[in-house]
Amino acid sequence: MRRAYVELHDLGIAHSCEAWRGDELVGGLYGVSLGRVFYGESMFARADDASKLAFVTLVEWLRTWGVALIDCQQETEHLARFGAEPWPRAEFLEAVGTLSKLPTKRGKWHFPGDEPA
Repeated sequence: MRRAYVELHDLGIAHSCEAWRGDELVGGLYGVSLGRVFYGESMFARADDASKLAFVTLVEWLRTWGVALIDCQQETEHLARFGAEPWPRAEFLEAVGTLSKLPTKRGKWHFPGDEPA
């Protein structure tokens, strides 16, 4: 699985959004972006609310980039607080079919203030 995600990252399709405290990685999430859909794969936190901060930041930037759907894969109370809701399968498949055909934002993603030196 790790090798597959590294390859997807190298192709500019798999991405992570991380929360750091100094030099320490304290939380984040990763997933795959295709078309205007982001498929969230996993979140983790080593500090309170670190994954939430990364998720909120990612959602804001996905909106600015025209990503219209985030597939959370799980229905949890945590994600519901951010507005996640279950969709009927037919509606989800129709949205994915349409949105996946749109151009994918490929390459390394950088948020303002996070650009490489």
